[in-house]
Amino acid sequence: MHNPWKLYDELIEGIPAEPTVKYYQGGYNWSRVVSSEDSMGLAMTIPMITWPALFHEPTLAGKPLREAAQLVKSWNFVEAALGMAAINSWYNQPERAESCGFVHPNVANGLREAFDVYFEEVQGKKVCIVGHFPFIEKRFSGYCDLSILERNPDMGDYPDPACEYILPEQDYVFITGSTFVNKTLPRLLALSQNARVVIVGPSTPLAPILFERGVYGLSGFTSTSIDRLEDALRGASNMTLFDAGLMVDQMRVARLSCSTYPTGRPSGR
Repeated sequence: MHNPWKLYDELIEGIPAEPTVKYYQGGYNWSRVVSSEDSMGLAMTIPMITWPALFHEPTLAGKPLREAAQLVKSWNFVEAALGMAAINSWYNQPERAESCGFVHPNVANGLREAFDVYFEEVQGKKVCIVGHFPFIEKRFSGYCDLSILERNPDMGDYPDPACEYILPEQDYVFITGSTFVNKTLPRLLALSQNARVVIVGPSTPLAPILFERGVYGLSGFTSTSIDRLEDALRGASNMTLFDAGLMVDQMRVARLSCSTYPTGRPSGR
């Protein structure tokens, strides 16, 4: 992608002018934004502050959601996580996400992870996962030729600069949604043009525009209960995110056309 900001600008421009920020918080693991539509968006907090914040007003509350989303372009990654959460509070509103995409049938059968949904497809293939997800080796061991890229690598992982060499050779590439926050996603997509790319994790926006940028699948988080999600984020009652929401999987080959996407109504196949 010649202009790496174009993808971010398209996501921001897809948010209408009317919604505002109702509530927001930068958490230790997850940052979140609740919109005036009572929809919450999450993004992984990356605790890296090397540049001053772009936003200097006392609060984001009451600001247009589109304005808050601009913070995703900040090189202050704590601030950028709030911008990404603002983007997700629009695109990952449950009814909107489901009306403008394809919910993989395996999700209803209890398979909530993208790695489960695509398990049959990747058998015998060259697969690279950007981000070391828990238990990933156990899940894929013996089923595919697996490589893992990680910014803070464990034994057996490749350091992330190896992406330049590894990604062009893959059949499938799974990319953590936190790459929106640290700005590496545009380059990772460019390197993965020969692969089927799936962006995974609660930081992932369920935005149809990503399919037009070559993405094969999206696996993002939606929640219908903000109160339960807040309890999960606080660690109350041993709840997890999945006790307060659902990972929704969309695939380019089966998605609905969403030319009227801002209203959440599909326009046909």
